Amino acid sequence: MKLVTFDDGQVGRIADDLVLELDTASAREFFERGGSVPETGRRYRLADVRLRAPIAPKKFFHTAGNFREHHEDLSRVNWSHPVNKGIVFFQNVDAIIGPDDAIVYPSHLTGELDYELELAVVLGKPGKFFGAEQALEHIGGYLVFNDITARDIQRREMESGVFSFSKAIDTFCPLGPYILTADEVPDPHDLDMELRVNGQVRQKSNTSRMSVSIPQLVAYHSPQCYSAGDLITTGTIAGVAASTEDPFAHYLKPGDVVEAEIEKLGVLRNPVVSWEDAHGTPAPAAEQWR
Repeated sequence: MKLVTFDDGQVGRIADDLVLELDTASAREFFERGGSVPETGRRYRLADVRLRAPIAPKKFFHTAGNFREHHEDLSRVNWSHPVNKGIVFFQNVDAIIGPDDAIVYPSHLTGELDYELELAVVLGKPGKFFGAEQALEHIGGYLVFNDITARDIQRREMESGVFSFSKAIDTFCPLGPYILTADEVPDPHDLDMELRVNGQVRQKSNTSRMSVSIPQLVAYHSPQCYSAGDLITTGTIAGVAASTEDPFAHYLKPGDVVEAEIEKLGVLRNPVVSWEDAHGTPAPAAEQWR
């Protein structure tokens, strides 16, 4: 099932060129009810609805360092610190945006705006302290995530061994375009991944290159207590702007269009706009302290 949130928060499933509305208040509730949700009978043309972020999770677990190629890519340009493949931090759920929503470039905060294509896993039911052999029972679906990152902020954060602010700024968490339920993804470890900026391929890989499998990843973090509808990401692949020979020629800027695509999971498209275009006012002064 391709599960979507659309228009004013309605939930539905895509069937060909239609969206069939489901009788649930949210995608999170869909998973809380075990997917046993009837249709309302209302149907909409897919072309006529406005897709939103597919889900608003209670918790958003963000994994780092799960693709060795990404770490090696950054190490080659002397950027990355050593990253333990088990590291996780909480993402800011209020920074989530959906397909075709604008990524707002906060030029008063950063001059190094980067992209990171990732696979996100939806927890289909609650659980804690379970092993990898039980993990698949807890996975409800998969979707595309673009982990937008302010590299200059992240560089300062990593001096202390942690980072969060650099990835949690408003609009930095694009998700979508839909959740594909787990029953339609026979092997999540064999999905092609590609990110494009203005049509130019920047990242290209496959989920088979993860260092830690999805069941292992989900089980490892289960002591933090999952709720139905929570998200956990699986890390990005090689090819981010920071790892190129000329990062400033590749960092995102207003006017760019980013397309993040994973096989079977669709294309997540987001334009990048300036603060002024998004808010109609000059950017405020950045608050800093020493």
